[in-house]
Amino acid sequence: MTRVKICGLRDVETAVDAAKAGADMIGLVFAESRRKVTPQECFDVMTALHELRGHEGAVQFAGPGRGEVRGASWFGAWNDAIEETLFRTRPLVVGVFADMTAEEVNNIADAAKLDLVQLSGGEDDAFIDEIEWPVLRAIHVSDGMSAFDVQDAASPGHARAIMLDTASANARGGTGEAFDHSVAAEVAERLPIMLAGGLDPDNVGEAVAAVEPWAVDVSSGVETDGQKDPAKVRAFVAAVKEADRGS
Repeated sequence: MTRVKICGLRDVETAVDAAKAGADMIGLVFAESRRKVTPQECFDVMTALHELRGHEGAVQFAGPGRGEVRGASWFGAWNDAIEETLFRTRPLVVGVFADMTAEEVNNIADAAKLDLVQLSGGEDDAFIDEIEWPVLRAIHVSDGMSAFDVQDAASPGHARAIMLDTASANARGGTGEAFDHSVAAEVAERLPIMLAGGLDPDNVGEAVAAVEPWAVDVSSGVETDGQKDPAKVRAFVAAVKEADRGS
């Protein structure tokens, strides 16, 4: 089953609609972006999602601690832990951060009661180790990067999961641009990955079939005139499910 993350949501109605459509993860952006949530928007969305989930507060994952699992098995063990949690609680809420201090990230994650923290600013292992929440590390794939380069950047033992997104000089994500999926497919043979970058309801099925990622992430691909479009969100989730049935 390919998991789905809908990122960049800012209002209760869209977040709840996305969850009911089948989204496994909801992304709230705290980094500087046109999709950045205000404190009130965050509070409103989190209150609604906790009510939908039936309990308040962040979930607890049964993944291994640092040093307990070595090499690529680290990501596999944490993938199993996240999957186990998703069977009990859905959607998980992921906070997206970049260019902030570890203290700021931890304080916001605590106040917002997030489940996971996504770091999209190229933060190093030492920074990740300071974060008190399980980290999803965004690796921005540029032209010329190989699967080996991506695996080296993944650095098991620190972030609990990795997301491959398109490198851009102008944005940390949400560009609507794709990268070479042959690189992602090679990485996905060895590690569970979340695939992002240029996905939309029309092409996500082909991407899932070609790459076989653990999860896919979308933001601009389900927007109309810069706003999340519930019909596109539903179509995106349906396309992923259809691709799973065909695999």
